[in-house]
Amino acid sequence: MHYDLIDLKVFLAVAEEGNVSRGAERCHLAPSSVSLRIKGLEENIGTALLKRQARGVTLTPAGHVLVEHARRCVAQLEQMHVDLLPFARGLTGHVTFFANNNAISSHLPDDLARFFTLYPSVRITLEERMSHDIVAAVAAGRADIGVVALETEHPELDFLPYREDRLVLLAPLGSPLGRQGVVSFADCMDEPFISLQSGAALHTFLMNHASALGKRLDIRVQVSGYRAIARLVSSGAGIGIVARSALEESDSEYLDIIALSEPWARRDLRVCVQRRPHETNFFRDKLIEILCSGTESHPSEA
Repeated sequence: MHYDLIDLKVFLAVAEEGNVSRGAERCHLAPSSVSLRIKGLEENIGTALLKRQARGVTLTPAGHVLVEHARRCVAQLEQMHVDLLPFARGLTGHVTFFANNNAISSHLPDDLARFFTLYPSVRITLEERMSHDIVAAVAAGRADIGVVALETEHPELDFLPYREDRLVLLAPLGSPLGRQGVVSFADCMDEPFISLQSGAALHTFLMNHASALGKRLDIRVQVSGYRAIARLVSSGAGIGIVARSALEESDSEYLDIIALSEPWARRDLRVCVQRRPHETNFFRDKLIEILCSGTESHPSEA
């Protein structure tokens, strides 16, 4: 494929403007130059991308596909420039950090704030992943640090205590489930669930446990965060399962917060790092110190 980033940007401009001249003006190029670039792009790809009409252009089916891919490519390159910019401005360090949704939604914001107070010029790439994926990423060196809720060992990793936590069931205030005090996951299967979106670690975790029971969760609504789950449950829309640490003190006024009897409801979080890192990283080590020092100052919230 003999085309470049400029060809993709020109094509996107024309596609979004619906007009070659306006697309050319947006790219600060002559319309004839833009037409030649798009013609060359079509020849290289082997199919027409635009339908030329009297009042402009429209996308062919292939053009629609290329627009989506081109947008992602351009966005990824722009993000690369954004990520590199701090280095040009005197960035002193970078840490890649993978964590599960529980940690990101509850404990990590305060700990990262403590870190940035000490090291404001450091940049951290924080991504949400499933615990098994985090272990594999840290072992392979794709992440410097991980926070997992997984009772496992790995010959190349150390697992350090981070926080104690539990998954709890949320139900509307005064519900029959709330009067039981402790419930099993199986007892909840007939109720509609408010869940995190597909792909979130907790969503996958609960779907797998439901499948192990030979059942399926009745997902009524999928949302992006724990707070949305709590609000929808309090409104009577369904029940939900969240980390206890993600709840606020006032939530007990609007919700029944019920213990789950399953052993897997205990979700002790641990920091995982390479036992013998291939490279030294001062800021990775300082972040680990801050994460693990918080264990004593934040007692169990289970």
